[in-house]
Amino acid sequence: MLCDVCREKEATVQLTQVVKGEVALLHLCPRCAAERGVETTMAVPQKNLLGDFLHQVQAQSHVASLEALECTSCGMTMRDFRSTGRVGCANCYVTFDHSLRELLRRVHGSAKHVGRLYEPPALDLSPRSSEAVILRDRLRRAIENEEFELAASLRDQLKGME
Repeated sequence: MLCDVCREKEATVQLTQVVKGEVALLHLCPRCAAERGVETTMAVPQKNLLGDFLHQVQAQSHVASLEALECTSCGMTMRDFRSTGRVGCANCYVTFDHSLRELLRRVHGSAKHVGRLYEPPALDLSPRSSEAVILRDRLRRAIENEEFELAASLRDQLKGME
């Protein structure tokens, strides 16, 4: 059968189009199909059953060995981590390094932090803030010494500053 568009080459692609409820069937050659945006080349996957099976067995044994890996400090296993979602000690980060990095890659897209760094708020070094610090310290000492009248007046002074 010849291509419905160019009428020169053999039609190898059958294209069904539905436009406003009407069905149109086109027989196209690969070049005309490509011009209409239809992918004509298909890669046929090569089957290697024995190789696939051996690869799967190796992957399963690797996963089993990682699951059985145990922290030398606290005795936690990767299986325990997966069930609780928490590591047992600081040494667990070294023991389970590879697995934790893979987990971070899957969850966050990267095992390396690329976001913003925490910056503590700047200290207010104005004279008013230093007076408040002094008053708070005096208030704390007045309460410790049970000087409640002095503590009340210092509290009032602090409230007036804020």
